[in-house]
Amino acid sequence: MYNTNPSLNRLLIVEPSAEKRHLLMAYFSPSFVCDEAESVAAAITKIREHEYGVVLAAIHQRDLAGHELIPYLRKVSPDTVPIFLSEGTTPGNTVKAFRAGAFEVIQMPISLKAIESAVDKAFDKFELKRLKDRYHNHLEELVAERTAELDRALEEIENSYRMTLKALVQALETRDSETHGHSERVVTFSLRLGYELGLEKDALRDLELGALLHDIGKIGVPDAVLHKPAKLNKQEWAKMKLHPLHGQAILRNIQFLEGAGRIVAQHHEKWDGSGYPIGMRGEDIELGARIFAVVDAFDAIISNRVYREGRPYQAALEEIEKFSGTQFDPMVVEAFKRVPSDDWETLRERSLADKPENQSLQALVAGLVYTEKQMEMVH
Repeated sequence: MYNTNPSLNRLLIVEPSAEKRHLLMAYFSPSFVCDEAESVAAAITKIREHEYGVVLAAIHQRDLAGHELIPYLRKVSPDTVPIFLSEGTTPGNTVKAFRAGAFEVIQMPISLKAIESAVDKAFDKFELKRLKDRYHNHLEELVAERTAELDRALEEIENSYRMTLKALVQALETRDSETHGHSERVVTFSLRLGYELGLEKDALRDLELGALLHDIGKIGVPDAVLHKPAKLNKQEWAKMKLHPLHGQAILRNIQFLEGAGRIVAQHHEKWDGSGYPIGMRGEDIELGARIFAVVDAFDAIISNRVYREGRPYQAALEEIEKFSGTQFDPMVVEAFKRVPSDDWETLRERSLADKPENQSLQALVAGLVYTEKQMEMVH
């Protein structure tokens, strides 16, 4: 016989005739762990209790045709291999059994040796199925493990990108003492609003990097224009309005920053089409850019400048509401209004405090959001 492992050599004999059933049990019991059932219903009960490598069943049963076991086996024990014994001249049942998925249908009368040969082959097939399943399961485990490793490596690379880009932006920020903490604020403000709007992981990453790099295109603006103490003339303003496109050009061909590049290019566009550099309108503007437009304006209103003090949250909210539907996407404004004012103040204070250089802004904002949700569940 095929295998000496009882867990792989369990045979179920389904035969309504007690005499034939006992004969088959006596013949196969020395080599297999054998169970018997006198009907399909009894066989189903047995199959619920044990996994069988092979089911040897008479096609002619008192309750149901033997081959009607096959659909049940597919659901409960798909690796089990069914063999049927057929007596008489009813080829229709044989055809039905093969169509249902029988491994073999043996026409009786036939020798026990021939049945034994068919059972051995069926156990071979059962073992091959088990090996294939184990291989697939192991392969899935390896794929999952490798995917996790790649995800970790990608996250490390992304974090390295973030640190490099953050250092670059901070270097640019030192050119303007009025913007201390501005890049961190607009990033964390944007992420907080992105969470409020239910953005997915990739969209949050694009939003974070787009907000961080929004003014990188000012590298291409002459210092005489960028730092002019007086109002810009028409030609100077034309140069200034090109900085979103300069930023997009700088980020072009960096796949990691493709989504962020669109936000950089569109962050001065307005909902009603009156923005620059292209005059995009409505939902044609990237959602990340629409989010950034609100938080950039918010930060500008609440932050101190040489020529004025920052205004309180309520004044900023009124200003943003005033331009909802013209400068700002009304949906984004409504989401902004849902965010507790304490969140904005917490993030503003963090932007001005000393902190580790490798601090994750996404983790910071996520911690704030999920802490609030936990508090809501408690109350």
